[in-house]
Amino acid sequence: MKFDFDTPISRRGSGCIKYDRKPELDPFWVADMDFASAPPIMDALRRRVEHAVFGYAQPHAGLNEAVIDYLRYRRGAEVPLEQIVHLGGLVPALSLAVRAFCKPGEAVMTCTPVYPPFIATHHDADASLLTVDHLLADGRGFIDWDRLETKVTPQTKVFLFCNPQNPLGRVFSEREVTLLAEFCEKHDLILVADEIHCDLIFNETEYPHFSVLNLPENLAKRCITLLSPSKTWNIAGLGYAYAVIPDESVRRRFTAARGHTLSEINALAYYAAEAAYREGEPWREELMEYLTINRDTLVEFIKTQCPGLSIREGEATYLAWIDAREMGVENPARYFEKNAGLFLSDGAYFGWPGWIRFNFGCPRARMLEGLEKMQIALSKIATP
Repeated sequence: MKFDFDTPISRRGSGCIKYDRKPELDPFWVADMDFASAPPIMDALRRRVEHAVFGYAQPHAGLNEAVIDYLRYRRGAEVPLEQIVHLGGLVPALSLAVRAFCKPGEAVMTCTPVYPPFIATHHDADASLLTVDHLLADGRGFIDWDRLETKVTPQTKVFLFCNPQNPLGRVFSEREVTLLAEFCEKHDLILVADEIHCDLIFNETEYPHFSVLNLPENLAKRCITLLSPSKTWNIAGLGYAYAVIPDESVRRRFTAARGHTLSEINALAYYAAEAAYREGEPWREELMEYLTINRDTLVEFIKTQCPGLSIREGEATYLAWIDAREMGVENPARYFEKNAGLFLSDGAYFGWPGWIRFNFGCPRARMLEGLEKMQIALSKIATP
């Protein structure tokens, strides 16, 4: 490999959430990786820092061109510049969408388990939340179409959709995405699609990503697509994302909801994003090769060495979704914290208690150390 994903980089004491939130624990929780960002990103940041002036920034021509080219070549969509709304992060975009299209007393709908802000941003609009569990078949998550129809109400205004799905690691098919868009059209819902993990698919031939950007015009006009290079190129801390909103009236309502609540996007973020999209593909390809081995190693370890846990290999993301209900403990994440010194994501925050999420976006040796700690902690259950 040309790039080094094995050498550990100490992050403790750097002010990062992952390691410094609970410094006494070994963290495998929040969704950022322990790898250095791609060299072209570092070079772009150095050039920008050497300029030495960091006043208020706006998207420069190079960034706009890079985003449009990315959407054309990676997502298969021709997107005019006016349809792109630059943002300081994806979570604020979820809040904006809910506030733009939900009045107090109306409802937001989503499927669980899901990234925690999906089941929290309705509070920003004083709206209610409707959730429908994904169905599991052979460990793979599917949308429960019958349950959606029985649960949706005339007061429901927004559907929040995660594809690839966090934490299930599921890549939804063109048919599934189209059916969901048709469901939203039928019930007059705005479809907000978080596609931030779309460049982290392990086998794009077997599981091609179908973006809502590729829907027919009559369905796409009610869609807001949220994207960012942040997860793929490990630059989440720089705070940059964007929305693609084809319909002018939807776009106008979305941007109006910002008011004066969002800060300016920092000057460095724009240049990091441009470099990721323009020059980051070789690094991404090698990253996916490394993560594939990590995923396969983790799945095999859990299946063979971790009684009480079960898992299906994810189709995307560096986040493993682990069923821990057979452990026989009330809170698996808390158990591993107390008995293994691990900081894992508690499935309850995703809407599914009894599950845990394990971040394997790290050097393989470090991942194995975490898994071995889990194995030892599990043995304490079997042998008091």
